[in-house]
Amino acid sequence: MLSLKDDIFFLRRAYEEAVKSYQSNEVPIGAVLVKNNQIIGKGFNSRITENNPINHAEIVAIKDASRNINNWRLDDTTIYITLEPCLMCLGAILQSRIKRIVYCCKDFKGGAFSVCGNKIKNFPFNIEVDYIPLPECLNILKKFFMEKRKKKRF
Repeated sequence: MLSLKDDIFFLRRAYEEAVKSYQSNEVPIGAVLVKNNQIIGKGFNSRITENNPINHAEIVAIKDASRNINNWRLDDTTIYITLEPCLMCLGAILQSRIKRIVYCCKDFKGGAFSVCGNKIKNFPFNIEVDYIPLPECLNILKKFFMEKRKKKRF
């Protein structure tokens, strides 16, 4: 099992992916998939630039990892995400057989755990979920949406 120091290291790699989303004028969310302490897949939001509603960071990272290891089964992996996964992404994570989710920002509007609460947490998933807050991940989201609100006013 990875240490808290390792978890923070990989969350910061996910944050680097979120910065790429931000630079593309996308909601700044990033994800990396790790197996044996190595990044095997990474992704960032690209729904607008790719004109694809399912191009969430998690989905992109899962597809990247599956291509890289030539297998859809992502057993014994951890996905690090800068924002709590939505229900769609949680479904993809479960279908991919990812063992662990680590995220650093809660999503009270669309996050699977925040919105569904105990209904999800008490379901017999064979997955570990950890929340480790990182200020930079929350700050980039706040900055992005503040900039969007300012543009709408003028």
